[in-house]
Amino acid sequence: MKIFKNKSELNTEIYLKKNISFIPTMGGLHKGHVSLINKSKKLKGKTLVSIYVNPKQFNKREDFLRYPRNIKKDLNILKKLKVDYVYLPKTSDLFGFNPKNKIFMDKFSKKLCGKTRKGHFKGVLNVINRFLEIINPKYMLLGSKDFQQMFLIKKHIFRRKIRTIILSCETVREKNGVACSTRNKNLTSREMQIASKVFSYLKKNKKSPKILKHKFSPTIYRLGISKIEYLEILNLKTLKKPKKINEKFNIFVAYYIGKIRLIDNI
Repeated sequence: MKIFKNKSELNTEIYLKKNISFIPTMGGLHKGHVSLINKSKKLKGKTLVSIYVNPKQFNKREDFLRYPRNIKKDLNILKKLKVDYVYLPKTSDLFGFNPKNKIFMDKFSKKLCGKTRKGHFKGVLNVINRFLEIINPKYMLLGSKDFQQMFLIKKHIFRRKIRTIILSCETVREKNGVACSTRNKNLTSREMQIASKVFSYLKKNKKSPKILKHKFSPTIYRLGISKIEYLEILNLKTLKKPKKINEKFNIFVAYYIGKIRLIDNI
């Protein structure tokens, strides 16, 4: 496993390699990341994982500072998984140049997380756009838990005619149903139980015709959460509220348990 801390050394290594599979992370690696890496290893070519906690996608500095970090543990995980390359850029390395492509921001960025996290997706796309220019991967693997983020990245790549292929991977969950997330490490065992109850309740009621009436917030509060940021039901093709129960839709939710913000789509 080779570790790079600046783009010049990385580019020298991968310049002639055409089959790079790229997995962008902010560290705090968990089973979801492991799943992405394992899928990448099944593809022809090399696997490259980046670890960079992007300050531009955090709305609150306290959230940025609270984000779990353990680079030594992360590198040990990547070494055991036999990842080929790890990129640990500094902010000056990522933002020290003007990228060729401008960010394309689809209108879907204003919904769900975009309603309350102003500038969040601009920060995400800014970094991803730079990573893609530096690495020029054949594939980029992303988890479906962050559906909105993945959708916006796909739109950006399509509109800017970037050749990278996005491979979406199913959400990996803990045994209690909670979607794997780095933020889970900040939850107490009791708070983890609350998150599990939220998932179970939404999954159970997804098939009920009552779900379309969208009257579940009071019950979810009684499960022990602190705040619901959004709870919406969207058709996966139209991104609009479904009218019939037989439409293909997901429940999108963002909520707080104490000061910890969790998101999911079910």
